Amino acid sequence: MSDHDYQPDSKLGKWFNDRLPLLTLSNHLQQYPTPKNLNYWWTFGGILTFCLITQIVTGVILGMHYIAHSDLAFESVEHIMRDVNYGWLIRYVHANGASMFFLAVYIHIFRSLYYGSYKSPREVIWIIGMIIYFLMMATAFMGYVLPWGQMSFWGATVITNLFSAIPFIGESVVNWLWGGYSVDNPTLTRFFSLHYLLPFLIFGLVILHIWALHVPGNNNPIGIEIKKPSNDTVPFHPYIVIKDAFALLLFLIIFAFFVFYSPNILGHADNYIEANPLVTPAHIVPEWYLLPFYAILRSVPDKLLGVIAMFASIFVLVILPWLDTSKVRSAIFRPIYKQFYWFLIADVLILGYMGAMPAEGTYLLIARVATTYYFVHFLVILPILGKKEKTFEVPLSITEPVLGGSPKEAMVKYKKEI
Repeated sequence: MSDHDYQPDSKLGKWFNDRLPLLTLSNHLQQYPTPKNLNYWWTFGGILTFCLITQIVTGVILGMHYIAHSDLAFESVEHIMRDVNYGWLIRYVHANGASMFFLAVYIHIFRSLYYGSYKSPREVIWIIGMIIYFLMMATAFMGYVLPWGQMSFWGATVITNLFSAIPFIGESVVNWLWGGYSVDNPTLTRFFSLHYLLPFLIFGLVILHIWALHVPGNNNPIGIEIKKPSNDTVPFHPYIVIKDAFALLLFLIIFAFFVFYSPNILGHADNYIEANPLVTPAHIVPEWYLLPFYAILRSVPDKLLGVIAMFASIFVLVILPWLDTSKVRSAIFRPIYKQFYWFLIADVLILGYMGAMPAEGTYLLIARVATTYYFVHFLVILPILGKKEKTFEVPLSITEPVLGGSPKEAMVKYKKEI
């Protein structure tokens, strides 16, 4: 029986489903044909959904006690930690949840890069994902400002000042963000409003992201298109559900370690000092998940060019489906691309480390080399590699590597059967 033929058994279920077909949708999700060779790298989609819901729930609760005022914000955070029942737990889950969210999203992105999940016909899925990623960074930055510690205040000052480099409208944009002529109470109010609003926009985009995914279906480690349903697929429930649940359990153990044993290890010590406009920290750095882009920003000597390079480093990911010219999706069958893939991971890690270091001397030189390679990888290496690389033979189906036989033999057998 197909998803469209499904009907609830009870009269109440039929009455409700005729007016709002949620029950049919539930059946579709359960029976949704999924490639049977998906590995655990594919479980991070479900983990990311859990992280987003966790951030929204804990954020709403924190918003009930937080006061978005420059004179009271820091104290209100202390009030949450000390006086609100389990306030410390809610805040630590929210603060560390942001780091876990970005950890999962980076794994999700690099999995897509390895297995070619951004390629046709999944370009729209990838672009929506990149929009979600950009909004995540904006939301995280604004959330970092809310505790109103030293790093919050000066981070907001430095980052918002970047917009002043935009010709003609830069100063007006900065003044609008600040709500005046310096980072002060209106800035905090604006950032709190946007930080509260954007996660719901992200949630809507996640639904759109999943909806778009269900049109072409999941990619798989081999990177071939499959017919649905077929011998190459299994129902989403219970096979994929159990796999995702097990991966989520392991992820929660790591999450719980940070919340209960090292809740402040990912934060900056200066942010536990109340904001003081008269005292500048020795070294201003964002959260760890923004450090690679911060390194790219500082590696360019010109302010405007640095801002352009930072946003270009994100935009180049948006147009990645058209930069990678190879017809083979998975890096499993692309021996040269696989090596450059690991070079890219090393390069991003180097950029992250350089972003945490002072922008001077050897650190600045390494950051500039790493920034150059980042753009060369996407704009030069990938287009050339797609045209010149000699790839391995790709199987005709998921079951073929298990049952044996080469693609040529399978094709000959297929023609004979016809």
